[in-house]
Amino acid sequence: MTEADDWRQDRVRAAIEGRNPTVLAELPAAFAVIGDVQFLPGYALALTRTPGVDRLSDLPRAERLRYLADVDLLADAVETVCRRLDPAYRRLNVEILGNTDAFLHCHVWPRYEWEPPEIIGRPVWLYDPGRWRDPSTALGPAHDELRAALTAEVVARRDSPEFRLGG
Repeated sequence: MTEADDWRQDRVRAAIEGRNPTVLAELPAAFAVIGDVQFLPGYALALTRTPGVDRLSDLPRAERLRYLADVDLLADAVETVCRRLDPAYRRLNVEILGNTDAFLHCHVWPRYEWEPPEIIGRPVWLYDPGRWRDPSTALGPAHDELRAALTAEVVARRDSPEFRLGG
């Protein structure tokens, strides 16, 4: 692992320290980040801003609600961008799984009509594991336009009274 990749070892701490290059925007209780892979363009995550939090139930209820409000904000932004950029956009999947990585995060998966018929109505996790390591869909310069659009939508919502909790 190179020094440039060391942020992957603790994505939350790296985001707090400004070293996580996937961060789109800081939200009240989460970091909105673009996914490392983009085989479903627009894939994003909400990372907790609280180091050491493993699951949603680790947070006090008020913090849970703030985190879930940030998930909603990110999901709304992803849906808006994906609908605008791809007419085959179909729907959005939002998932907090907690099966592998020991930090609270929520996956926001756009789904498309062009997906393989055997996968389109099923969980993303049923895609061939090679998709997660495919260099052709790894986050990179080819995703700069998508990243900019996602950042703009997330920031617009973050700064909007409509998305303030209790607002």
